[in-house]
Amino acid sequence: MKRARPTRTDPRVLIVGAGPTGLTAGVELARLGIIPRLIEKRETASGFSRAVGLLPASMEIFARSGTDAPILAEAIRFRGILFHRDARPVARIPLPDPPAPPPLLGLPQDRTEHHLAETFRRLGGAVDHATPLTGLRQTETEVIAEIDGQEHRFDHVIAADGVHSTARIALGLDFPGFDLDQDWSIADVEAPDWPDPGWFQGFLLDQGRIAVVVPLEAARFRIIADTPDALAALPVDMPVTRMHRAGRFTLSIRQMAQYTHGRVAFAGDAAHCHSPIGGRGMNIGIADAADLAARIAQGDISGYHAARHPVAKRTIDLTEAARRRLTATGALSRMTITGALRMVALIPPLRRRLIRTLTDI
Repeated sequence: MKRARPTRTDPRVLIVGAGPTGLTAGVELARLGIIPRLIEKRETASGFSRAVGLLPASMEIFARSGTDAPILAEAIRFRGILFHRDARPVARIPLPDPPAPPPLLGLPQDRTEHHLAETFRRLGGAVDHATPLTGLRQTETEVIAEIDGQEHRFDHVIAADGVHSTARIALGLDFPGFDLDQDWSIADVEAPDWPDPGWFQGFLLDQGRIAVVVPLEAARFRIIADTPDALAALPVDMPVTRMHRAGRFTLSIRQMAQYTHGRVAFAGDAAHCHSPIGGRGMNIGIADAADLAARIAQGDISGYHAARHPVAKRTIDLTEAARRRLTATGALSRMTITGALRMVALIPPLRRRLIRTLTDI
C-alpha cells in the first residue's frame, strides 16, 4: 500500500505508547500521509497479552490499512458464550456461523500489536523502544516533549500511554474514579484438552465470585476471576500443560473529564478504564485512535472529546451494572441472573439483543 501524498504541510505528531491504541493512531496517521514519531518506554515489544477480544468495529478500522487480513488469518472465531452456575452449564448462546462476519474474535493482544506494528513499518513509520517520555509542557502553538534528555517540539501529542499515563501526570491532570477493594487475577495457559475450546465460558460462583475463560488460540486460554487465583477459582478441572503468565491486579474504574488539553489528546486506557467484563477496553481505544488520527489529518481536533467521551461513559456504566449483577451475593439475585441467562439462550430475539450489546461500541 502506497503512502498517501500529503496535500499540505505535515503536522508534527508525537504518539506516546505503542500498545494497540498508539499503534492504531500511528497506522491511521501514516495511511493519511502523516508519519508521526511513536515512542515506547518498554525496551522491546510486549510478550504479554492483556486484552484478547476484537470486535467488528475494530476490524473495520484495520481493514482501511490492510491489517485485518493477517489478523483474520491468525485469530480464533468465537463459536458462542457458555454460562455456568458453579460447574453446571445453564445457558449456551451460539454466535453466528460463517459466512456471517464474526461478531467476536480472540487473539492475544501482543499479536494484535505485532500486526499493527508491521503495518506501521510498511507505511513508513517506526517504533522507538526504550524511549520514555520524561516531561511535557505546551504553549498555544506547540507541545514541548522531553525525550532522551532533549526537548522536541510537536504540533500535537497523542497520549496513549495507559492507566498510569506519564503525559497525564506531567500535565497535572486528574483521572477521577475509584479502585475496587479486592484482588482480581489473571492466568494465561495452554490446555489442549479443555472442552468447548471455541466458546467464551463464564462461571457464576458462590459468594458473588465470577470466573471467565476466553479462547486465545487453538489450545491457549485467558482466565480472569475476581479472586486472588484465577485458575484455582474454576469449579471444573482445567488440564493445563503450560502456564504463560499468572498474576493479580486491581480493578480501576476511571475516566478523564476532558480528553483534550490544548494540543495534547488522550486515548485508550490513558483516558478511560473499566472492568474487563464485556471485553471492550482495547476496542474503544482503537476507535479513539482512529477518530483522533482523522481529526489531526483534517487539522481540527476540537470535536474529539465530544465524539469519544460518551462512548467510554456508556461502556463504564454498562460494565459496572453487569459487574454488580454478576457479583451479587444474595440468593435471589443469583437465581434471577441464572433465570435471565436461560431465557436469553432460549429466545432468539433476546440472543440477538445480547450479542448486539456485547459487540456494539
